[in-house]
Amino acid sequence: MKILKDLLYTEEHEWVSVEEDVATIGITDYAQGELGDVVFVELPAVGTEVKQMESFGTIEAVKAVSDLFAPVSGQVVEINEALADQPELVNKDPFVDGWMIKIKMSDSSELESLLKADTYKSMIS
Repeated sequence: MKILKDLLYTEEHEWVSVEEDVATIGITDYAQGELGDVVFVELPAVGTEVKQMESFGTIEAVKAVSDLFAPVSGQVVEINEALADQPELVNKDPFVDGWMIKIKMSDSSELESLLKADTYKSMIS
């Protein structure tokens, strides 16, 4: 199971990568493993406003359907359109090809409430 040191994490198993004021978000390797084969990902439209720790979409796997939670508040500026035709990218590489959305953050101080890699690792161990 991969946990990347330079990312931040939520207790709901999303990861966040930040570049300036844009947060790229996906689900963790642990989460995709628990879900099993991902068959559908529902993402919001570009321009949608999201609030921290509120649902921004759903992910459907053979075993279950789960909500996706926004680690930060802001406006969706990009979605991973490849997931519409290839939801299995989340299973193959949740950190690179399987990212989900990019949010222009409205409050970067929200990042302080997210988990560092070591804390996330101990939570799922």
